[in-house]
Amino acid sequence: MTEPASQPVPATGTASLGRVLRDQRKTFFVALGLAVATYWIAGQLGEWGLAGCIVAGIALGLANHVATEYWLLKTITSGAQPSRNELIAATLVRLAVLSVVAVGIAVWFWPDGIGLLLGLAIFRLIALVMTSVPLLKELNHP
Repeated sequence: MTEPASQPVPATGTASLGRVLRDQRKTFFVALGLAVATYWIAGQLGEWGLAGCIVAGIALGLANHVATEYWLLKTITSGAQPSRNELIAATLVRLAVLSVVAVGIAVWFWPDGIGLLLGLAIFRLIALVMTSVPLLKELNHP
């Protein structure tokens, strides 16, 4: 007799936006630091429109990060085992909406709008590093 390949994950509390926001405090501080640095650097160069677009990209990246974390927390706490297709569909929808909004804003505010894509990319890179470092530390210290 064989058992199913995957067992449901037990529910560990409730998913709420407040919980995600508390869990992502460091990410918010990094985003705030990036925004302040952007205005400080680009403002001295007189590029206020570019600075605003970069900060909008950082904010868009932060919103995407929080939406992703909320979806993951909701999935984990529900105990559900989403299929690979459900994971792919949820990710594609979220990224499609993000891409349409980002490119639309970038075109609307062209040429400064390219800063939005730059801010989005910088935030994504830093968020990736912030989530990878703890995982790498965990792998090195069993």
